[in-house]
Amino acid sequence: MPAFFLRSRTSPQPSGTSPGNPAALRHGSRRRLPARLTGWVNRNRRLAVALLLCAAAASAVHQLTPAPLDTAAAVAATRDLPAGATMGDADLANVRVPPGTVAEGFFRQRDQAMGRQLAGPLRKGQLLTDAQLVGPGLLAGTPVGSAAVPLRMADPSSVRLVSPGQLVNVVLTGAGGFEETRPPEVLAKGVPVLWTSAQGGEGGQWLGTSETEGLLVVAAGAEQAARLAGASTRGKLFFVLVGQ
Repeated sequence: MPAFFLRSRTSPQPSGTSPGNPAALRHGSRRRLPARLTGWVNRNRRLAVALLLCAAAASAVHQLTPAPLDTAAAVAATRDLPAGATMGDADLANVRVPPGTVAEGFFRQRDQAMGRQLAGPLRKGQLLTDAQLVGPGLLAGTPVGSAAVPLRMADPSSVRLVSPGQLVNVVLTGAGGFEETRPPEVLAKGVPVLWTSAQGGEGGQWLGTSETEGLLVVAAGAEQAARLAGASTRGKLFFVLVGQ
């Protein structure tokens, strides 16, 4: 009798579901997890909605934000600089810009332009090119075979009346001797001015001399350059402003 009652009151254990079976414990945990999550959501509905909205907004921003563009190195002025200024460490900065904004002649590192002299004014933030400096870069865009010709005007103060980019006729006046007087001769017509000593710089960066008073630099073709070279030794040079 005792054995019978023991067998009848004891429920048979299904295979693999003994109390010490790890699989059974994991199965029970999985069934309790959704209930816990549901309970947390029910208690914190506003917080759950806010989290979902934040996730949706972050996903939308990520989808709408364009991929970063490639950039190129350039050099920009850190402040307004006057024509003739010799650029120092505090005047230039290395910047990154869209590749399409830089081309041949743009400086990529400020060390390349340190100590160079500006041929014209430069605005703060403006990118620097070789065409803005006193030197061969001033001939950028001129016809093939053009030369930069320095001329010393008979009236040094007259160079204050002209700026780079303006067109001038160069006129030679003088006498072949005390008895012979030559009529004025136009040596070059409509040549563009590249640089003048009135810009306040030191010509030694390019012209090889510190005596720049009355100097005017023009871009001239081969024939004009030949007539202009050494013209100041044959008489007095003047210029006449002409229209575009």
